Amino acid sequence: MSPRLVIILAVVGIIASGVGIARWMVQPPAAHVSGAGEAPQAASDADRRAHREKFFGGDTTRDIRGGQEMKPRW
Repeated sequence: MSPRLVIILAVVGIIASGVGIARWMVQPPAAHVSGAGEAPQAASDADRRAHREKFFGGDTTRDIRGGQEMKPRW
């Protein structure tokens, strides 16, 4: 390798490491994780009912636990 190439690679390495160190020092603080270390909150009956109505709504007389039951087309 020529001495010129070695010098260029060394300068590029110094610049890249300087940029990396600067970015590491300027990084934003870690975000607080919501709920970390806290006991889970019990959902109220109203919240559970609203969830069931939103996601499992429809005909409540049909048992869909084993799979979606569909009306026949005939």
